Formats: sequence, C-alpha cells, structure tokens
Amino acid sequence: MKIERIEILEIHLPLVHFFETSFGRTTERRIVLVRVVSDGVTGWGEVTAGEEPFYSHETYETAWHILRDFLIPWSLRKEWPTPSDLAQRFHPIRGHNMAKAAIENALWDIEAQQKGISLARHVGGSIDEIPCGVSIGIQNSIEELLDKIQREVDAGYQRIKVKIKPGWDVNVLERIRNQFPSIALMADANSAYTLADLPHLKLFDRFFLMMVEQPLGWEDMIDHAKLQREMATPICLDESIHSADDARKAIEIGACKIINIKLGRVGGYTSARDVHDVCRAHKIPVWCGGMLESGIGRAHNIAMSSLPGFTLPGDVSASRRYWREDIITPEVTVSTQGTIRVPQTPGLGFTPHLARIEKATVRKETFE
Repeated sequence: MKIERIEILEIHLPLVHFFETSFGRTTERRIVLVRVVSDGVTGWGEVTAGEEPFYSHETYETAWHILRDFLIPWSLRKEWPTPSDLAQRFHPIRGHNMAKAAIENALWDIEAQQKGISLARHVGGSIDEIPCGVSIGIQNSIEELLDKIQREVDAGYQRIKVKIKPGWDVNVLERIRNQFPSIALMADANSAYTLADLPHLKLFDRFFLMMVEQPLGWEDMIDHAKLQREMATPICLDESIHSADDARKAIEIGACKIINIKLGRVGGYTSARDVHDVCRAHKIPVWCGGMLESGIGRAHNIAMSSLPGFTLPGDVSASRRYWREDIITPEVTVSTQGTIRVPQTPGLGFTPHLARIEKATVRKETFE
C-alpha cells in the first residue's frame, strides 16, 4: 500500500448525558479523526485520547501535533506491505499510542476493503455476535445511578460497570447489590486508590464483583500484585497495559486476573492482537474497554472484540447511549439480548456519514 493522502479532522460531539469518573466530568467530546487514502481506497481511524491528560498523557491536542509533525510525514509516499510494517516504523516514537493507532487502524480498514473481507475477519476475528456491557459514570445521586442501571438491565445489557472513587464506592455498591443481587457487576476505579486503602478495598469482596478495574496507580503492577494476593475479587488492569510485554509481566507477577484491551491505548491492531495472544496463552480473559468513541472508533472496537479471546462483555454499547446523532450509518445498535452483530461487509462495516462529520468539524488539515 502506498499512502497518497491523509486528512486529520477535529470534531466536537456533545454527549447525551454527562459522563463522570474519578478524573472529572465530561459533557462534550473533542475527537480527532484520521482519513487515509491509499491506492484510491479510503480508510478511517479515530484518536481515542481525551480532552485532558488524566486517563493518559495523550490528549486530542498532543495527538494532532504528533500526527502532523511526525507520523504523517513518516507515512506518506512510501510503500507499506502491511499495516504492521507501518506500526513498526512508528516504534522509535515513545508513547503516543492513540495517535499511532489512528493511522494504523485506517490502513487495516483499507486493506480489508482491498481484499473484499470484513475488518473483523481481516484482523483474525472469529466471533459473529459480541456480548455487550455498559459503563455508567458517577451520578448526582445513588438513586439516579440505580435508575440508570435499571434502564440498562431492561435494555438487555449483559454486564454493568460503575465508576467509583473514595467516598463513592462501598455504600454505592451495597445499594446496587441490594436492588440487583444477581446482575454481572464490576467497578472501575481509574487509579483512585493506593495500597494504603487495602482494608477498605477488601470490603469490595462481599459484593461478588466480576472484577475491580485499575484500583491503584496508572502504571503500577507491583502494588496491584500485592493487592490481588489479599483480595478475592479479580483485579483487571487497564491503564497499566500498553503492550504485550506489559501484559506478560503483569500476568507473571500475579498483578491481575483479567485485562482490558483498548485499541488506542495499546497502539492499534498489531499490538492489540499481540496482547490478546499473550493473554489467551495464559488463559487470562480479556474484554474491550471504551473511551467515549464516536461511531468510527466504536466500529473498530467491534472488529477487535471479534477476536476469540474476548470472552467477557465489553464497553461496546449502542450509539444512542452517547450521541443524538452518530457519525456513521447505520448507527451501532444492541439487541434485546445485549449483543452486537459483527458486520460481514468489506472493511469497517459502517459508512462514515460525511455530512455529519463536516457539520461537527472545527479544524482540518490535509497532507498529500
């Protein structure tokens, strides 16, 4: 493949409802999209970085800089036998995985179209219908949270994830379990605790959670291993895992029993498949985490979630949970059984809605 043209676009999309974590509250997403043209075929990728450097050091603004000044100049007017060859070229740049992933993933989309197969099949997927869960942020009151959980349970979602932080944890989980004693429930702390909170964290065991996600430091493994030895609840690592090597180390020291794979966080499909393979070899279940993606990022998440090791419900939920109008057609929908059918058409499986993208665009640069 020879990349002839790359376009980066910043779009603004207001959320249907605010989303709050231990980092703060988000009401609007600023998203960088990447459109790549190779051999006359167009592919799309999405930078999943947030507005502020809290989940990751990356933001949409740092991604714009890295794309414009490094990744795009390195990509243009060169022959790339496979998308993985492009990923290898990006290795000298430390970090900035979300920016790297946006270009690499667009190339996977292009190559799948050229081969006439679905992106899911092209990256090695074998699951035709993926199980879906939802991620529910911190609410203004526990009553509001319980109402939202009831709506999602009624909609058929197979797993409920709630965000927690000190002061919004044990009492919240207790109320949830009293009202929903049998739902598949997990808690996501986004690094809000330290090992000094061990006695408090052990209280989570009484709620029979599927997992507690990233309770300790965002790059920590050692303290997570100490915590996992003291807790019955499985620990899931998210922010700590950026590569297959990270996954191997975490598994070897017993820092977790589950791993969340985010396509942007690990740097694209090449790295995501490597992380998946390490986990599968060690019988560690994985699932796909969400980053409040637009439909383009959501479509890529669906493709990744079709890999055979994704045995737990991920955060890939319906477009309408987040956006009044998504930027793809058709929009992502979830069945009453809490599943999404994996598209079988060539490429991404969803068509970018160019008029909606143009309407939401506030900045654009083109490179040829």
